Amino acid sequence: MRVALFITCVNDTLFPGTGKAVVSLLRRLGCDVDFPAAQTCCGQMHVNTGYREEGVRLARHFTEVFAGYDAVVTPSGSCAAMVREQYPKLAKPGSKGAKAIAELTPRVYELSEFLIDVLKVDDVGAYFPHRVTYHSTCHSLRGLRLADRPTRLLQNVRGLELVPLQGAEECCGFGGTFSVKNPSVSAAMGADKTRSILDTGAEVLCAADNSCLMHIGGTLSRQKTGVRTMHLAEILAATEEAQ
Repeated sequence: MRVALFITCVNDTLFPGTGKAVVSLLRRLGCDVDFPAAQTCCGQMHVNTGYREEGVRLARHFTEVFAGYDAVVTPSGSCAAMVREQYPKLAKPGSKGAKAIAELTPRVYELSEFLIDVLKVDDVGAYFPHRVTYHSTCHSLRGLRLADRPTRLLQNVRGLELVPLQGAEECCGFGGTFSVKNPSVSAAMGADKTRSILDTGAEVLCAADNSCLMHIGGTLSRQKTGVRTMHLAEILAATEEAQ
């Protein structure tokens, strides 16, 4: 299966290890993974702040770059939701661009969706002997409706103890530009999330979006809690040999 990795801006710039983990995991499961070097931002920030024309241009570029692949996989529920939910609204009905978007968007998957819905696996052979709790990011929960896909994968990781997070479905307060425009509210929401995480006694906080992990992780770090943040892909890529 010919798969393209859509890495996203945040991961490419700040969390390259997540992209490497996705490639390692998918290759372990028999996928032929490409990284189209011409990929750019999906346009989410532009559209969310009113720059529709820039979003249209970036959507057009995205469809050109990723056309021809069997699947496009991304370690971001947020960016996957942008492509699947917003791209069809950006294109002019009946246009060439609308047709290209309609053809591509059904093949764009968040990582856990691809593993469970396409590859039909919920045990990827991972080993991670730690106490972990999972935060459901807003776009993955309410946009993509990932439901229990990420936790099903975590439950099958050998050595991992998955503990429930109270209020896991509540926003962490990041919300992209929301955290910039409303810093006090964002910080308060992050503090609430941090308290819930500490109550679990977990060593590691896991999520499907590094943007949210960055926000929560900042609070965890400033409070010197000792709790690490890790993207779902990095845990799933871990093996006993690598420990």
